[in-house]
Amino acid sequence: MPLTEPHDDHLPQEDPVAVDGAVGDLDNSDTPADSGGDPAVEPEPTLPEPVRQRIVALTATVLPTLPADEVPVPLRRVAKFAPNRRARLGAPAIAAQLTADPLFRQRVTARVLADAGDLGAAVVEGTAPAAADPVEVAALAYLARPRGWRELIDASGAAVRAEADSAVVAELVREAEQRATRAEHDRAVARVEAEKLRDELARVREELGQLREESRQLARTLRETQTRERKATELLATERGRAARASADVDAELRRARARLAEAEAAAGVARASAKEARSVDDARLWLLLETIGQAAVGLRRELALDPVDKLPADFVADAFAEQPGTAPAGPAARARDTDDPARLDQLLALPRAHLVVDGYNVTKRGFGEMSLEQQRKRLITGLGGIAAQTGDEVTVVFDGAERMHGLPPAPRGVRVLFSRKGETADELIRRLVRAEPAGRPVVVISSDREVADGVRRHGAYPLGADSLLRRLARS
Repeated sequence: MPLTEPHDDHLPQEDPVAVDGAVGDLDNSDTPADSGGDPAVEPEPTLPEPVRQRIVALTATVLPTLPADEVPVPLRRVAKFAPNRRARLGAPAIAAQLTADPLFRQRVTARVLADAGDLGAAVVEGTAPAAADPVEVAALAYLARPRGWRELIDASGAAVRAEADSAVVAELVREAEQRATRAEHDRAVARVEAEKLRDELARVREELGQLREESRQLARTLRETQTRERKATELLATERGRAARASADVDAELRRARARLAEAEAAAGVARASAKEARSVDDARLWLLLETIGQAAVGLRRELALDPVDKLPADFVADAFAEQPGTAPAGPAARARDTDDPARLDQLLALPRAHLVVDGYNVTKRGFGEMSLEQQRKRLITGLGGIAAQTGDEVTVVFDGAERMHGLPPAPRGVRVLFSRKGETADELIRRLVRAEPAGRPVVVISSDREVADGVRRHGAYPLGADSLLRRLARS
């Protein structure tokens, strides 16, 4: 194909000697003269696509090396492009200028031949080494145009076409080999699949025989089942008759039972009326007895001149830490066994006006000793607040401490928090609280310390282990 549409017959011819004598002679060396002596303009040869691309690439490479005044106006902007964009974007303008401007082509040729070295000199002489790239030779021949340059371009085109044909033939051969390889592979796979199918067919035939035998057995079983079903249907009809008769008997018995029930309800009504009347008499007697006891208690309180109290016995112990506790008389025998059963704790707290005394650190270190002391106290006091709210009992918790802790949160309602003073342990304070209570009041002491349990038991308290309270708190 031509480099671009030829336009040499419309452009004035420059004097080639003005650029380079040798190149100018090469440009006109192959131009025949007509009868009038003027050079004849021959059409541009048809260039193979690789040759055309190489010519544009060579021109784009030397374009920035030309002086600015030697670069045609249409290519001055192309000359400023980056190298990789110059040949790609400026190819149409470069091809058109090479075809239309022989002087520009000669200037480009001079620099291209200088860069080509020995190959460029060989092309100028009209010969080309056998080992040279035919595309490079054709591109240099098109630019330099020595004698026989058209033959060089034609030879290059033939070589390019031969290479293309060889590549096509090689590709066809490679595809044929691939198809043959695939066909051989497919035949091998088909053989394997055929073996598998034969094995599968044998297995299916064997399974078919088994299924036929199973079918015969199922048919025999079905016949036996149908026979049993007919017998069962006959038995069912017989049982339905019996059930109908039994149902009639049951209905008759039910009617008789309803009649007896009506008679019993009437007798019960009479009995309830009699019991209500007897209960009214008993209620009157009980009310009279309680009224007599109440008036006697009021008279006794008036006779003893007892005023209502604002403090409980434990409050006096809490307010009198510095006082030496007296030796209280030994109370009655122990009123309960030492146990960790939370149900026993619930029974004791259900007693009227019960007082719950807790050995604080003995419980917290057993139940949640991984916490800090502050967190242990807070958790225990919060749980005791819930128990006090549920039972309405008096609750006192005692902690060891040389002095009262500062910054404590307010205790919940119904919970008294005490710290032993310096020189006194929580165990001693607990025993003082128990001794301060009047004989007969239920006092429950929570501590797993055996000495504490034995001491409070001698004064009539109910000692329970720390686990009973921990389980009670966990349940809440």
